[in-house]
Amino acid sequence: MSHNTLEKSTAAAPVVENETEEQILARVRTNDRRRRIQTWGLRAVLVALWLGSWELTATLWIDPFFYSKPSLIWDRLVEWFTDGTQFGSIWLQIFTTVQEAVLGFVIGAVAGVVLGVLLGRSRYWADVLAPFIKALNAVPRIVLAALFIIWFGLGLSSKVATVVVLVFFAVFFNAFTGAREVDGNVINNARILGAGRRQVLTAIVLPSATTWILSSLHTAFGFALIGAVVGEYAGASKGLGLLISNAQGTFDSAGIYAGMIIITVIALIAEWGIGLAENRLLKWRPSQATSGHGI
Repeated sequence: MSHNTLEKSTAAAPVVENETEEQILARVRTNDRRRRIQTWGLRAVLVALWLGSWELTATLWIDPFFYSKPSLIWDRLVEWFTDGTQFGSIWLQIFTTVQEAVLGFVIGAVAGVVLGVLLGRSRYWADVLAPFIKALNAVPRIVLAALFIIWFGLGLSSKVATVVVLVFFAVFFNAFTGAREVDGNVINNARILGAGRRQVLTAIVLPSATTWILSSLHTAFGFALIGAVVGEYAGASKGLGLLISNAQGTFDSAGIYAGMIIITVIALIAEWGIGLAENRLLKWRPSQATSGHGI
């Protein structure tokens, strides 16, 4: 437990006279554990109420053919994971979508960071390229997905290209802003001490922009999954997007929801992994001195 967390927890807990340090730490840990249990318990209750009301409504009032219901969605998931899908194993579909998303995410993130930092430190080239970047960002992604299929076919390349376009802009603008926000006095002092342009870029600009870049990765991976699914939806031989598209074509609303749930679980796992990496890379960052807790 961090020092700031301990301070906030002890501030929230009642003070007992003549307590030892070990007793204070034990009380803080107990209060923190109780709060987490209450939080997850409330979340579970909300999910149960939501699913229960949906199941009841679909059974008594609305047509489950159009709106489906949790029991039908569960049956579809069980069928996919036990018997497979019309296009092969569900694990093959998941692997295909994740592979497309990860490859496009890596390429788009690296390109976004490099170009964003370079243009963030070069006002002249930023002004020259600004209208072209804004124009590309304004192009509808679904149009690009269809165009990439014409260029690269139904295979991996067209999906990765779609993902790259989505991820690039999400990361680029954050990296660009992070590079622009670097304290000019720090850079001037480094140059006075003899630092070259490359040293300034790698030792000052990149570390200063790291928080901006890492915060964009949370959103960027969600965009990566969206790009992969959109590309598969436009045309593919396998993948979760193909499953959803096929379910739509056969009026299988349970299949659409099942595909969405799988994609959501993948996104949450990726979010958890990116959060772990962010915490490791930003151990030096002080915790925000607020009593509130993030979502």
